[in-house]
Amino acid sequence: MAHQGQPSAAATGRPNPQCPTFTIMTVPHSPHTTLPGINQSTNPALQPELGNQANTAAPPLATHPADAADQTDADELYQRLAIKTDKGQEPLRIDKFLMNRVEGATRNKIQQALHAGMITVNGQSVKPNHKVKAFDEIIVFSDSSPESSDIEPEPMALNIFFEDDAVLLINKPPGLVVHPGSGNHSGTLINGVAHYLQQQNPSLLEQSLPRFGLVHRIDKNTSGLLLMAKTTAALNHLAKQFYNHTIQRKYVALVWGNVEADSGTINAHVGRNPRYRKQFEAFPDGEHGKEAITHYRVLERFHYTTLVECVLETGRTHQIRVHMKHIGHTLFADDHYGGDRILKGTIYTKYKQFVENCFALCPRQALHAKTLGFTHPQTGNPVFFECDLPADILAVIDKWRRYSATKGLVEDL
Repeated sequence: MAHQGQPSAAATGRPNPQCPTFTIMTVPHSPHTTLPGINQSTNPALQPELGNQANTAAPPLATHPADAADQTDADELYQRLAIKTDKGQEPLRIDKFLMNRVEGATRNKIQQALHAGMITVNGQSVKPNHKVKAFDEIIVFSDSSPESSDIEPEPMALNIFFEDDAVLLINKPPGLVVHPGSGNHSGTLINGVAHYLQQQNPSLLEQSLPRFGLVHRIDKNTSGLLLMAKTTAALNHLAKQFYNHTIQRKYVALVWGNVEADSGTINAHVGRNPRYRKQFEAFPDGEHGKEAITHYRVLERFHYTTLVECVLETGRTHQIRVHMKHIGHTLFADDHYGGDRILKGTIYTKYKQFVENCFALCPRQALHAKTLGFTHPQTGNPVFFECDLPADILAVIDKWRRYSATKGLVEDL
């Protein structure tokens, strides 16, 4: 059941008693499609602490404030059209082939989309002169979300961590998609939030509160705190904070390998993998992608895995997952980036079984959005929230901790 709380004009909201660790303190597919555009953005430097934002730049104008709030929005890819050619398909240039299947498309637009990697054939980007053949699988992507004003409110049990008149913090479980998209038109967090907010205010529509207050996003299989706005004023205020990178976000992750340095900074652009468009890759030379900076700190070592805390300066799609893989420490159980197989350890059957048991305990990337700090849009005071690790990550950490202790005893003999 959602904790509805009793918000007040002073924005002194109440925590959900089901989340014991709580801190708030003041501190100094259709037959036709349209072709996508290419979004670009710049990244101001992070302000290390919340504080005076009078001199920070405002986000650019956008259809929804959330479009400017978290730059991960621009990095997401949505499937718009999927075609499988039949056995009688004669070889034909991909641009000519698609002109007859994409409404309003010109050859120039199709070629631009091909150069941008937004059209794949059999899972790979191709050039405009690529010849389509029999049984090819063609997918047209867009970087514009299919979200619309058609979000259907749906009853849903929301784990509300904190709520007042202006903001709503939700402790998102793993496996829950945040917003409607390709293949996920219902059953998303936003569907549930829309229903919840309309129970409070039956006249509320998405036209008056874009995306029903969605300010930022976390991956489907990442758990943790997600910040929502309950008013347009709060949405704009929070969007500016995300754009200016003054939001404090800390994640806890279990990664493969022994992270030797106690702390460090990863500064490498993050962009799409040129061949596999649903994956992202680190570009340390900055030749592709967008600026991305992650600070990490070791919390505990378990010989073959390490528990780390990650602090984001920027908010790119899959940023932590890509950055940690870039330095040789893929997230544990991350099936998208190869972390769902044994990357470190021994070849013994007993160890393999141990790792398989760990995967069974936490069958998703071991990543949790643990803390959020921001300037409250109603009071102007900096606030900070922290939520406990979920049961699956706690269980796998405990298992690695006990394994590590046993291994240490054996090595000492």
